[in-house]
Amino acid sequence: MIRRFRRCGHAPGALTPEDQAAVDRFRAMLAAVRDPEPWTPGHGQDVAVRVGPFIERAHTRPGDDHGTPTIAVALVHPDTGHATGYLHGRQLGYTDRGWLRCETTAILGIWQPAYTMLTHAAANLPLPHDVGMAPAHYGVHVEARKLDGTGYTLLRLGPYTQTWLAFRDADRLDTELEGRVAIVTPGFTVTAKSAPFDVSDHESYSDPYESNVDELLAATI
Repeated sequence: MIRRFRRCGHAPGALTPEDQAAVDRFRAMLAAVRDPEPWTPGHGQDVAVRVGPFIERAHTRPGDDHGTPTIAVALVHPDTGHATGYLHGRQLGYTDRGWLRCETTAILGIWQPAYTMLTHAAANLPLPHDVGMAPAHYGVHVEARKLDGTGYTLLRLGPYTQTWLAFRDADRLDTELEGRVAIVTPGFTVTAKSAPFDVSDHESYSDPYESNVDELLAATI
């Protein structure tokens, strides 16, 4: 994208304060693109993510930003933190996407305000329906724990495309586990609970939409 600045009038002379501010912002953007601040995994920092020819601001999800090839992010309006940013973000489709699977190769670096002019919001355009990132919502973990808190995960289900479905299956599996308490390994408490889908370890999950959850639980027990 190329931003053009138009001077008022045709007479030579110094730039107006408004023109100078626009030029300064443009120069800051070019500098940020040429020399982005490297992103450090695991620090919970907002990142600048490429979405087609645009650059967007994204939150990283704590626990899913370890620096693996794919992490979980949520696209946010560049003015997030201000009421107008939330309102405009809703109008342009930033707030209804949830967590997304983002390849780390799409991350330019740490988010900087200079990138704002390269966003869809700055162009007053809605985010496209396909931003090139699949959903990374919630999962269900079936865990066996001892009284001292040690234990292991028996089964992982996910990702669920809607959070309420994860809560529903977790409750249903918990009820099922209560009925099988006699056959559960002595000394362990086995429970099912909803949890953020660990996108960096997605291969360890069973897809709840392609599998029979009850059969998976029976095989696990």
